[in-house]
Amino acid sequence: MDVKRIGLEDWRDALPASGSEVFHEPAALSVLEDYTNAELQLYGAYKGQQAVGLLPVFITDRSIGRTVLSPPVSLSVPRLGPIVDPNSPKRRKRERINNALIEAVIDDLEVAKRSTLFRMTCPVDYADPRPFRWNDLSVEPEFTYVVDLKDADDIEDAMTGFSKSLRNEMRRYDEVDLSIETEGIDTALRIYDDVVDRYEQHDDSAPMSRSFLRALLSSLDDDRWRVYAARTPDGTYKSGIITLFSGDLAYYWHGGVTATYDHVSVNNLLHRVILEDLVTDPELESVTGYDLVGANTERLCEYKGKFNGELRPYYVVESSGLEMQLAKTTYQRLAGSLSKG
Repeated sequence: MDVKRIGLEDWRDALPASGSEVFHEPAALSVLEDYTNAELQLYGAYKGQQAVGLLPVFITDRSIGRTVLSPPVSLSVPRLGPIVDPNSPKRRKRERINNALIEAVIDDLEVAKRSTLFRMTCPVDYADPRPFRWNDLSVEPEFTYVVDLKDADDIEDAMTGFSKSLRNEMRRYDEVDLSIETEGIDTALRIYDDVVDRYEQHDDSAPMSRSFLRALLSSLDDDRWRVYAARTPDGTYKSGIITLFSGDLAYYWHGGVTATYDHVSVNNLLHRVILEDLVTDPELESVTGYDLVGANTERLCEYKGKFNGELRPYYVVESSGLEMQLAKTTYQRLAGSLSKG
């Protein structure tokens, strides 16, 4: 098996139709590189001419050492990391590809050096992080909720396991004179303003810049994102959600500020329209799950749990040891300078 650095065109040709995240898309990776001071480096594992594994990293060399990140910080990318796509479903072959890819990348990047800070958040479909641990890296699980839509033919099927209160509110969409439609980038930027306000309420900074959001949506193909906006009959904006799409998943990425209309949660109605599109729109036929993007913040899980989503683990891999803990503390203070815009 040959593991080598590749360019974006080879990456585009090798990217599988399923099993990857939306930010693995070549256009998204290019925008990420544009909005960091890091260098994008792409690795491909090949068996003959067939790509069987991929891994993107962002590298920054500084006087304090090297940082290797996937995804980069401060750009609101939930996960990135490795993709393993063997031709055979056999576990032995998948493990062999996974081990070869991870070991080759770790060796090429000199991750074992004491001055290298490594951090990677893996995709939900990446189920075997053991090669990282075998190379003395720390591996910890985090979680997200994914609403299973594989067997849903209509919105009632999609809502089957939801809490009673959530189902009742979603069903009121047909009773209220609130319009929910897909709109464009200008509305996405309006939603961004809501996101900034919400973060400020918790004394936190926005997870990305307006210019990054505009650049990302402008670069991605139209089938990779939709912006849903709820408006009153006179056109007044009430709330909105930015949704991203990979081959398998729809992502509740940003938006959904608290708002009510006619005593109904506008967010619940937004989610209802998104879910209905996911199970009825032929353009979204390949999408089999609605990722609520996170189940790690206790105050948010009470609401997200109402969707009865499957609790899916994903893995965070980091450099280990006391020296690396000190390095991470220093790096976090510098993290703001790694994002432009």
